[in-house]
Amino acid sequence: MSQTGKDFRFPEGFLWGAATAAHQIEGSPLADGAGPSIWTRFAHTPGMTHNGDTGDVACDHYRRWRQDVALMRELGLKAYRFSVSWSRILPEGTGRVNQSGLDFYSRLVDALLESGIEPLLTLYHWDLPAALDDRGGWLNRDSADWFAEYGSVLYRALDGRVKKWVTLNEPWVVTDGGYLHGALAPGHRSRYEAPIASHNLMRAHGAAVQAYRADGAHEIGLVVNIEPKYPASDGAEDAGAVARAHAYMNEQYLHPAMLGRYPERMREIFGDAWPEWPQADFELIRQPLDFVGINYYTRSVTRADDSYPLRAGAVRQPLGTYTETGWEVFPQGLTDLLLWFKDTYGDTPVYVTENGAAFFDPPVAEDDRIRDPLRTAYLRKHLRAIHEAIEAGVDVRGYMVWSLLDNLEWSLGYSKRFGIVHVNYETQQRTPKDSARWYGRVIASHGSSLADPLPD
Repeated sequence: MSQTGKDFRFPEGFLWGAATAAHQIEGSPLADGAGPSIWTRFAHTPGMTHNGDTGDVACDHYRRWRQDVALMRELGLKAYRFSVSWSRILPEGTGRVNQSGLDFYSRLVDALLESGIEPLLTLYHWDLPAALDDRGGWLNRDSADWFAEYGSVLYRALDGRVKKWVTLNEPWVVTDGGYLHGALAPGHRSRYEAPIASHNLMRAHGAAVQAYRADGAHEIGLVVNIEPKYPASDGAEDAGAVARAHAYMNEQYLHPAMLGRYPERMREIFGDAWPEWPQADFELIRQPLDFVGINYYTRSVTRADDSYPLRAGAVRQPLGTYTETGWEVFPQGLTDLLLWFKDTYGDTPVYVTENGAAFFDPPVAEDDRIRDPLRTAYLRKHLRAIHEAIEAGVDVRGYMVWSLLDNLEWSLGYSKRFGIVHVNYETQQRTPKDSARWYGRVIASHGSSLADPLPD
């Protein structure tokens, strides 16, 4: 059914923005007194990233941030979600504050505000200080105190100018990639370590929220990556696989944060590797939140298999459209997820804090355009899906496209481009893609232009 002519205007106050992460764009990871992070160490370990790519230069945002803020203003962004490099602020992870690092983010925040762009600050987007990894990292229960200390330094310096804070970004990825499968920093592979790291991340989240209530006066939340799981068949085995996959990815972090408990199936998933946790831990973890951020990219059609620990795997859809990262384009899944969140956790406000796609981008044309129609179509479909959820009663308050800039895609290096702005990594030239210009028109129309045909 055609949606031309439908009223896609979003609610007043809806926050239109874009997102990035410190290690993926900043470069200069050891500049001006900063300490190394686990990603500095991981990327410099041979064989751990595509083509040996590192974040040593990335998008050079650490030096070109003024240019990038001007670009955000040009595109009409109303918000910018970014993360802080913990080891720029506390080179040893705790104790001594590196004022140069703090000053960098203070200048960035001031420039955003001067441009009418609201900052959304994420404390942790995967780049633990290497000094803390040497002390056990997220396997050490002291990590909750380390994280609260780090948060407090930033709250005291920036709260008021920053009014929306995020504790953790995607704790599922931190533990699944970093402690269970070894594909991400710090590169561990242990089914016994993964639940411990997950639990300490959630304890750290709770401690950071507690610290914010003492030092801050605005809003703080948690960001999770979740995706709907649909059964590959009507069989009981596939239904069980869906239930395990759903608990592992979608409930493992939201349940303790919102309900004060883990989903029952976590013990079934991990068996003897799943510990018993003291009740006091859940009292720390379950802190009142002002919002939850949801990162959505794809769905999973799930079947039972022999993989450990889930005994569940994804089935590629023969008629599906897939991105360069092998993720199916499935906007209905975003509507379904938002409705599930409301039904499960109530009326806590939601921001879609990441959503986007890596597609092949052609070279910059002679007219300085980069035509990326697949990305534009992806974004339009997903914004329409959010609008459908809002119409159904979900309190969605903002959208942050991933990503503002092409950047370091972690262990995939520079091989995948998610940006609405093209980055030439040799010259650092920024070129807005057609999707960026299109998104700017959506922002200017407050969503109304989503009814228009896609541009040529």
